[in-house]
Amino acid sequence: MLAAQPDNEPEITITHSKTEMIEEYRANGRLYMIKITPKKGFAYFLVDTDGDGSLDSRQNELDEGLLIPRWTLFSW
Repeated sequence: MLAAQPDNEPEITITHSKTEMIEEYRANGRLYMIKITPKKGFAYFLVDTDGDGSLDSRQNELDEGLLIPRWTLFSW
């Protein structure tokens, strides 16, 4: 499902599968974040940390290609 958004709002694409819901967030057509909500467990995020269009979270060159999920610890 894709909803039309004003210019300052992100475009969000939501897809469902048997095991999870995936929300893709885009700004100006560029994917910058994915939220994954499993049927069982907590949601986590994959984020484009350096703006190059790749969802990555490397700490150094030894972690090449490593995607680290980010969980929300507290929410109110």
